[in-house]
Amino acid sequence: MKKYLKQVAVLSLLAITLIASVAFAPKTSSYKCMIQMTNYSGEGAYIVISLINPKGNYEKTLYVQGDDEKWYHDIKEWWRFYGKKRTSLDAITGATIGGGGRAINVIEIEDSKIDAGYSLRFETAVEDKPYYVKDVEIPLTTENVKAKHEGKGFIRYVRIMPN
Repeated sequence: MKKYLKQVAVLSLLAITLIASVAFAPKTSSYKCMIQMTNYSGEGAYIVISLINPKGNYEKTLYVQGDDEKWYHDIKEWWRFYGKKRTSLDAITGATIGGGGRAINVIEIEDSKIDAGYSLRFETAVEDKPYYVKDVEIPLTTENVKAKHEGKGFIRYVRIMPN
């Protein structure tokens, strides 16, 4: 009987922990993110979409276009952040995008980051070409997550819309 009660207590504690973790998890929303590239020649672009905090520092990697890790160091500023942590990117990576191409991805953003001083940064790197640390940088506001934003390098524009 003691063994049975102990098992019930352990299972109850696990259930309470699971319920609490779900109940207190930050609420996120999905956004479609279309990236339209400029017409350039050469290799496909590696693009990193990062969440930048109000102090201008990297907080989280939201998506990576380019799944060959041996080239990640070419995205220099992001690599300083990601290279130290080396968290798994399996679920948030896709193929590179060539000149004139486009990609549509879904990114998850915590609702508490909207209208709170955060921004999205799109960094681009192409083999033997310039690196753009802020090809596109978008302040995370209610208006901006429903708009089109022009790029400064390999990205022609980014369009974000609620999913």
